Amino acid sequence: MRVISVNVGKSVEAPWAGRSGHTAIEKKAVPHRVEVGADGLAGDERADRVHHGDPSHAVYAYAREDYDWWETELGRGLRDGRFGENLTTAGLDVTGAMLGERWRVGTALLEVTGPRVPCVVFRNWMDEPGWLRRFTEAGRTGAYLRVVEPGELGVGDEVRVERRPGAGVTVAESFRAFHGDRDALRRILALPGHADVWDAVAARVLTDASS
Repeated sequence: MRVISVNVGKSVEAPWAGRSGHTAIEKKAVPHRVEVGADGLAGDERADRVHHGDPSHAVYAYAREDYDWWETELGRGLRDGRFGENLTTAGLDVTGAMLGERWRVGTALLEVTGPRVPCVVFRNWMDEPGWLRRFTEAGRTGAYLRVVEPGELGVGDEVRVERRPGAGVTVAESFRAFHGDRDALRRILALPGHADVWDAVAARVLTDASS
């Protein structure tokens, strides 16, 4: 289990990027080691601070194996970083990771917080018919992570799972929770230290269920 690409991007103007008109989804691979702080990787920006400014979205990881699957589905090549992830991994079931799972990457310690939920910017960036529906149905979301311990990381670093909850919720299950799986959502809310974003999801999903 290792990192095969480290990707960062700057916020740029883009007419197709929704209300803000800015996006940092285009990530480019860097060959050098990168500092990791509470806000993510040095040199990386998050244009949409409303939806992605929370510390639980500091780093985004996506598996090369899922890219390979998408290449077959889409009939075109997909370079590392194409989905806007900071870390492209190999040999790691990213979407099968557990919320609260901790990864040591280089000297940084990262904690899995939830799935990537596709948005209009991602749809327009990919320019694929029915992209939001297809990405959602595939469930190959990748994972957001928060920074528990700052450090540095680089290409080729091993991803060591230092802690994996014995029971809990996988990233894939949490994606279903976002889309209305109330049982999975309640299990997330029972996790100590769950990301604040899940309280907002609960306010939506559980309120809808009781109405």
